[in-house]
Amino acid sequence: MIQSNGSRESGSNLTTIGRPVAGEMLELRDMDAFAGLEDIFEKVRTGERLTRDDGLRLYNTNNLLGLGYLANMVREKINGSNTYFVKNYYLNYTNICELDCKFCSFYRKEGQEGAFLMSLDEIFKTVASDKDNITEMHMVGGLHQGLSYDYYLDLLRGIKKIDPRIHIKAFTAVEIDFFARLYGFTVERVLLDFKAAGLDAMPGGGAEIFSERVRAKMFADKIGADEWISVIKTAHRLGIPSNATMLYGHMEKIEERVDHLIRLREVQDETMGFFAFIPLAYHPHVEDSTQWATGVDNLKSIAVSRLMLDNFPHIKAYWISMGPKVAQVSLGFGADDLDGTVRDERVFRMAGASTETSLTKRQLVKLIKDAGRIPIERDALYNTLESFA
Repeated sequence: MIQSNGSRESGSNLTTIGRPVAGEMLELRDMDAFAGLEDIFEKVRTGERLTRDDGLRLYNTNNLLGLGYLANMVREKINGSNTYFVKNYYLNYTNICELDCKFCSFYRKEGQEGAFLMSLDEIFKTVASDKDNITEMHMVGGLHQGLSYDYYLDLLRGIKKIDPRIHIKAFTAVEIDFFARLYGFTVERVLLDFKAAGLDAMPGGGAEIFSERVRAKMFADKIGADEWISVIKTAHRLGIPSNATMLYGHMEKIEERVDHLIRLREVQDETMGFFAFIPLAYHPHVEDSTQWATGVDNLKSIAVSRLMLDNFPHIKAYWISMGPKVAQVSLGFGADDLDGTVRDERVFRMAGASTETSLTKRQLVKLIKDAGRIPIERDALYNTLESFA
């Protein structure tokens, strides 16, 4: 079991969630600001854990500003006004995949138009040419049956050889499960081998939504919630921290969103291995653009996750998914992390995302400062590299 570094190194303090601080603005003269949420306000003020019914009410409330205020109370008790970002490079090494998930615009079959696979030499040249601008490598790919086990080990070793300071966050729980099945190893064996080769942490992708109903209709061949959680628990036990995600805005119900958050909260109670939670807005196929998450839904998802996930150090607003402007507003709705420069991301691009292809360090600092927050450039473990207070 590991202790998340986010609380201590970055100045976060999970033990203060919900505890009133002397002089803070809790004696509100106008409780109309919390119309319909008064009892939840009291729970947040005193640090009482929110229930499933509370989560449903928060998602269904029309009092968006009251919801944001509650989430911001928790955000500021954990991280103050600090808002984090990292210089990160997104490397999608292949989109060739054995699965046929209905929501995915990224995957291709081998030989299909648009399919790609990066050679190790190609990857290493990319990293070496830009290593001074990379604090964190974020690597995920399709489930490719034709790659050897050594491809992944050599990939990790090669990046560390180029610059051992680069933090490698790679391979979702879905990928780790696939590697174990493909090569005939246990999940623990794969994770230990990868850790020895240079794996520092895992991203939170692949969880989608913890609903068997949705899984059966949208990604029936992908591992379910129990398997995803098992892999993540194993990683945390071996000292490999991770993020966690939730894909929302497709066919899921509000009840399924809340259940997803509660299951993640239970895992965190056990392992304390999650750094951050990232709500991911579903991007429909270009030809099916009648359904998408609105700005209000994005802000609610940030706020509700901050309130329900009382044991997570950080809530991340993934600007690639929701756009920089909504992500900036979300800093007042519970988010304390804008992810980073996110260079060369392809998954959301191939789903039709129209946001910027990357943001510079200067742009991120401006977004955060204009929101009235303190920009903090971090490393992958949320240690402060530079403060722009």
